[in-house]
Amino acid sequence: MNKQLLKTPALALGLVSLAYGQAQPAKVGITNFRAAIVNTRDGQKAFEELQNRFDPRRKELEKKQGEIAALQEKLRQGANTLSEEVRQKLMRDIDARTRTLNRDTEDAQSEFDQEQQKVFEELGGRMIQVIDKYARDNVYTLVLDVSSLPQLAVLYAANGIDITKDIVDLYDRNAPPAAPPGAARPSSSPASRPTAPVIKPATPAPKPGTIK
Repeated sequence: MNKQLLKTPALALGLVSLAYGQAQPAKVGITNFRAAIVNTRDGQKAFEELQNRFDPRRKELEKKQGEIAALQEKLRQGANTLSEEVRQKLMRDIDARTRTLNRDTEDAQSEFDQEQQKVFEELGGRMIQVIDKYARDNVYTLVLDVSSLPQLAVLYAANGIDITKDIVDLYDRNAPPAAPPGAARPSSSPASRPTAPVIKPATPAPKPGTIK
């Protein structure tokens, strides 16, 4: 996944007001910025569409991986019966298919990550405005983004200062209606990111003499 998370430093979400700070004790809140985006109605819709768009590609990669696994099983079962020529041909075929699959998997993952990052960037701008409004309305001196860990090392935080769910609710209340009836609602423990659609790289064919 693209590791440049919206290029938003953790302290860029720290909304500091000197006027508030002088008038009363500092009020600090934390939020998981990326999880908040994922769990809004807009975020759920956008990431569901992204998953659906990449689903055919994921299935194709899984099919290729299954074909490689079948060849590997054939090679294993024929360890003592196949001729050396057939064994070598099988291993070359497995190696070639494995290289192709790994390359296709990396390409799919890279493209998925780029498209996912576009969603975070598009919705992230709106989310910052929501956090700014929430912080000002509720007289917060500082709001920290804990999704940027370990860059921001929060060693302890009381449960009551996590405002992620409140931020999601405020975002949805101010967003145009988009979710159809029966659509899934955000959970109380939001995920930090959607699951990538690609499969694990394939394992190369075993070398002669290593088949068990």
